[in-house]
Amino acid sequence: MARKWLLFFDYFLPVLRVLLRAGKRAKIRKFCAVAVAVLLLSLLLHSQVMARPGDALVQRGRQLYDAGQFARAAQVWENAASSSAAQGDELHQAIALCNLSTALQELGEWDKAKSAIAQSLQLIGDRADTDSTAWLRVLAQALNTRGSLELTVGDPRAALNLWEQATDAYRHAGDEAGVYRACLNQSLALQSLGLYQRALDTLEGLNQRLQSQPISEMKVTTLRALGNTLRLLGDLPQSEAVLRESFSLAQQLRSPKAISETAIALGNTARARNNPAAAYEFYQQAAIAAQSPATQVQARLNALSLILEEPSDTFARDYLPQAITWLPQIQAQLEQLPPSRMAVFAQIKFAQNLLRFPDKLPTTLIGNQTQIAQLLAQSVRLSRQLNDKRAESYALGNLAAVYETKQQWAEAQQLTEEALALSEGINAVDIAYRWEWQLGRLLKAQGKVSGAIAAYAQAVESLEALRLDLVTANREIQFSFRDRVEPVYREFVSLLLQPGKNAKPTQKNLRQALQVMESLKLAELDNFFRDACVDSQPVELDKQILDPNAAIFYPIILGDRLEVVVSLPGQPLRHYSHPNLSQEKVEETLINLRKTLVTRTSRNFLTYAETIYQWVIEPFATDLADSGVETLVFLPDGLFRNVPMAALYDGEQFLIEKYGIALSPGLKLIDPQPLEMQELEALTAGISQERFGFSQLPNVVVEVERVSSTLSGVVLLDEAFTRNALQEEIIQTPFPVVHIATHGQFSSNAEETFILAWDERINVNQLDTLLRVRDRTGNPRAIELLVLSACQTATGDNRAALGLAGMAVRAGARSTLATLWFIDDAATVPLMGEFYRQLNQSQVTKAQALRTAQLELLQTRQYRHPIYWAPYVLVGNWL
Repeated sequence: MARKWLLFFDYFLPVLRVLLRAGKRAKIRKFCAVAVAVLLLSLLLHSQVMARPGDALVQRGRQLYDAGQFARAAQVWENAASSSAAQGDELHQAIALCNLSTALQELGEWDKAKSAIAQSLQLIGDRADTDSTAWLRVLAQALNTRGSLELTVGDPRAALNLWEQATDAYRHAGDEAGVYRACLNQSLALQSLGLYQRALDTLEGLNQRLQSQPISEMKVTTLRALGNTLRLLGDLPQSEAVLRESFSLAQQLRSPKAISETAIALGNTARARNNPAAAYEFYQQAAIAAQSPATQVQARLNALSLILEEPSDTFARDYLPQAITWLPQIQAQLEQLPPSRMAVFAQIKFAQNLLRFPDKLPTTLIGNQTQIAQLLAQSVRLSRQLNDKRAESYALGNLAAVYETKQQWAEAQQLTEEALALSEGINAVDIAYRWEWQLGRLLKAQGKVSGAIAAYAQAVESLEALRLDLVTANREIQFSFRDRVEPVYREFVSLLLQPGKNAKPTQKNLRQALQVMESLKLAELDNFFRDACVDSQPVELDKQILDPNAAIFYPIILGDRLEVVVSLPGQPLRHYSHPNLSQEKVEETLINLRKTLVTRTSRNFLTYAETIYQWVIEPFATDLADSGVETLVFLPDGLFRNVPMAALYDGEQFLIEKYGIALSPGLKLIDPQPLEMQELEALTAGISQERFGFSQLPNVVVEVERVSSTLSGVVLLDEAFTRNALQEEIIQTPFPVVHIATHGQFSSNAEETFILAWDERINVNQLDTLLRVRDRTGNPRAIELLVLSACQTATGDNRAALGLAGMAVRAGARSTLATLWFIDDAATVPLMGEFYRQLNQSQVTKAQALRTAQLELLQTRQYRHPIYWAPYVLVGNWL
């Protein structure tokens, strides 16, 4: 507005000067006086039109909002709405009300936010139908704001509908930047609805459209937002590619703000990709480029937390000295930041680093717990000054954590309950679960077991409600599954299974503990896939609705002990605890078993195999023998996933010599049904030649021939085995068995979990659309059996076998047969031949068919060592 006023004045100033000089002549003095008066009146009227008080207030509110001062922004926009209403300016009143709703949403004032946006939309009415660009823009903004509100309060379908309308309004108004923002919002709604492919399609479409756009600040900002969204959706390579493009454009624009903000985003993506060195360099670039103290503090805090949380001692040794020199600077900058939510969370994040890693930082710089508490108390005061309930809840909860470390239980409990009440009041479930968890710890420490159980149960329930939002929750801090989610489940299970007055957990507690472990399995897979795509169903284990001939084993690794819970057919749950068996000891033994099993010339594995047998099987050996079960189904926990349970040893026999063995990623995830009696057909695919740096697999040709001679079907070998060819065959004929013999890897990272086709890697996230087929009604039809031969778990990755569970779930097959390590040996051929012969000719379960095939190798002299027969594991439906 001011710009338009100056242009207007600059245009008429020369004319005024001419008229005033001309006015000195008597003949035209009267004319000049009238002309000057007219011009001055015009200027006065124009200034009154351009300098509306309501418009100035709207701009002032935007400045406060951008600074994170949401309560003050809301007050200013409320005044702007009243001022515009008094002037009869309904357009600017609608704009102010729309902005007011946005600020109220940040403050958690949902009812007031709903009222404000409803008033804005009512004022707009049908005026946008007049093709007025101004009203169209206001309508688009209001629809966008209403969509954000609907998503926040839990109605993503309504949000999607509103954002689709906003996209159309922005398009008709010619606001291309608004179209991009609304489309990005649509992807968030689609994700919340579980429509992940549509969300990705939307993002990819935006990315394609942006390629042709000229360089601008808006393009940099939009690309950065797209890159951040891709990171949240788990597509880290694409996130990095888009952010690098944004960073390059920001450098071409020479915009310090865009450079620093995009560098922080690149650092966050590099961190998510487990590349701490690259993340550190990006944070450094952001800090150097930043002109805003707030952005520099954010970059420094991200780098500090990266260094302190990185498990690599080498990385910490190289970078920690530099980070330590920042501490006084960070503390000084925090004190100088203007009041805002960002300042509150920066203070809290700094305090968290000082509190969580005192052993890595010199006490001369970080002070003591009392000083940290004072820093957090300051953040509480600032959040109250801002009237920011979310920030206040977060500050109070973290202050309570300081009192928890000092074992001042009463003070910690009071502050935690205050934080919890605030988070519940604004429906902030993503931080409420933290205070429920913290309250559970505090009550447990005070010996209030029943209250602690209730608090932990509520925390788990909150996490269940957050399944669709765990990836995108907590915008202020980085989400960490292993630090912030997994411990909630494990501590709750530990509490449920701890000895009580009767020295044994009740059946109720045992059932609840197993349900919590089932929920943990789902949460692990959600985190692995970076979305909540996994469908589940309730299951009552003790009612034995699954298989009357199977026993279900839950080995549970806790910090201070190993717990084993077993469900036997038609019997109460059994439980055995090893109270003095630490997590470190259990994991060390499991790692040693895995290492020794893959050495052909050694029998050292027997010691470890027998030890683990004594921990897991021996306490229930008599019960198992009496029950007559034929199959043992394990829901492996932690490093138990990385070892073959078939190789456990009782001193005389391997476990596979007594029982069929199967693994389950979670009983909630499977629907055990017997294999239909029919002549099985298989789609068999394999790569025998060297490809993409992977060695040749000459025995694959023999293996494929053996499978195709046993089962009828289609064969795709070498050049014929492409991604498209595989999918086309599955679509054309829904084979019950898909056998793939090629290089593959299971990893704790979904990006690195893949199988190799002739033309490309097929990662685990691509299997969903590749292997799932549909029947004539359009409903998904599961493959009965997916066999992945020649695959292996990634070396050096203690959670690699999580990728095997992920592969089994994402493929949509009822059962998956795979190998824990790679065996390039002729032993695969007879094992697979016998396995399929059993399935095709005998009325046996898949678990029993695999057992028979493994025993064939075990009884053959050259294949007696477990390295040949033990790595084959059946995951999912064992019937």
